[in-house]
Amino acid sequence: MSEITIRGVLFDLDGTLADTAPDLAAALNRLRMERGRPALPDAELRPHTSAGARGMIGAGFGLTPDHADYPALVERFLALYADALCVHTRLFDGMAELLAALEAAGLPWGIVTNKAARFTEPLMQQLGLTDRAASIVSGDSVPNPKPDPAGLRLAAQTMGLAPEACVYVGDDERDIIAARAAAMRSVTAAYGYLGCAKPHAQWGADHTIHHPLELLPLLQ
Repeated sequence: MSEITIRGVLFDLDGTLADTAPDLAAALNRLRMERGRPALPDAELRPHTSAGARGMIGAGFGLTPDHADYPALVERFLALYADALCVHTRLFDGMAELLAALEAAGLPWGIVTNKAARFTEPLMQQLGLTDRAASIVSGDSVPNPKPDPAGLRLAAQTMGLAPEACVYVGDDERDIIAARAAAMRSVTAAYGYLGCAKPHAQWGADHTIHHPLELLPLLQ
């Protein structure tokens, strides 16, 4: 991670720390079935997961936020998701080992996500990570979500670190934009969802990893 010593690691949640796509897809498909539509394959919905409710409603119903039916669909989707938040959600392979290695090395880690706190907090609790994370910043913890850097700066402040001493790992271009704006090092989690727009090689991250444990050599 070049000449600056990294003293803290921050992760995006959906698609970086944990594979939340199965439960998000299940909520969307329950909503589709309520509206008389067939379920969609998880693989079709997976790339849209990082875009949250907007991405899922867009993929499942072809609607954008300016459509009259959009608010009601989002409200129902989020209610269905909240009812089954951590049924199939799991840490990505290697992430548990990565977190243990960071803790063993005395490196604090935290979460900065655009997910609302009403989902982030119970999800982290059910994953058994709440008491281990040095900082948990949700999308509504700050006035503006990523790509605004405010959440990353708040997380660094909570950990007692300068932003320059932190690295942020994410699977969406907005994560890399936010890290750059916060003066943090950035790492693309290429094992994650990666969205549906620009190829991740063009995001301009400092590094790219294809497995969580590939982060460790970058910190040494």
